[in-house]
Amino acid sequence: MSKLQIWVLLILCNLFWAGNYVFGKYVIAEITPYWITLFRWALALFLLYPVARQLESPIDWMAVKKDWFLLTCMGVLGVIGYNIVLYSALAYTTATNAALVSAINPGLIVVFSVILFKERVSGLQWLGVSISLVGALVVLTGGDFTRILTAQYNVGDLLMVIAVLIWTFYTIIAKKLSTPPITATTVSTAIAVLLMFPFAMFQELDTGKIGMLAITGILYMVVFPSVGSFIFWNMAVRDVGASKAGVFLNLMPVFTAMISVMLGEHITSAQWIGGLLVFGGVYLTTGLLERKSAVLQET
Repeated sequence: MSKLQIWVLLILCNLFWAGNYVFGKYVIAEITPYWITLFRWALALFLLYPVARQLESPIDWMAVKKDWFLLTCMGVLGVIGYNIVLYSALAYTTATNAALVSAINPGLIVVFSVILFKERVSGLQWLGVSISLVGALVVLTGGDFTRILTAQYNVGDLLMVIAVLIWTFYTIIAKKLSTPPITATTVSTAIAVLLMFPFAMFQELDTGKIGMLAITGILYMVVFPSVGSFIFWNMAVRDVGASKAGVFLNLMPVFTAMISVMLGEHITSAQWIGGLLVFGGVYLTTGLLERKSAVLQET
């Protein structure tokens, strides 16, 4: 894939995930985290499998067999663990606080990628990670960094820290697969759903509380964050590596602000500035500036 195509995939990932935060906050009021996760991914399978058959046919079952342990880990971490913990967090904290905590994700991906797999990260890319993180914080705090110190970190905020750690390891594992990305997403989802079904009977489900908003939210989660984002994310990580892809996660708070504008809120100067910082950080972290310098030196 070209660099532009990878950028588009990663941007769409985060746009869809931003919507997941917004809808998740509403859906959690009517459905428990366990059932949200099970409904979302069981339905997503009906879309994922045909897409895998169409785009990656014939499915490489030998690669799936080789990667069965990593695919199981991806299902447990990225599908079951991350989603249940995320929706549990949204039951106790605000979407803003959840997004604030998630802003540490790219930094953790870079750190663990360097420690565990010796991925090469330049000083300029480290600077990009830092700038993107600052931009995300500007968006979320309205430019008042003292709000970080005075925030009420409750159970939900602590759960988000756990969710961030889970997603960090999911992303790193995805880079090590030999299975094609869409097939990997489909198989890991199928494993996760099969693991969840036996425990569903022990989970509370009050169908009388489920309204149209919750149904709409689940359908959105199925089509966009579940199918679109997971496929795009795995395709991008395979090409550019976990550390470079991870910095794009700082776009999520920016898109959350954009969705808020669509819901009637006014965008502030802090959100504009923060958004520019995030995009600037992404530009540095993808190494484009370094490659341009190298080309100039060669000429």
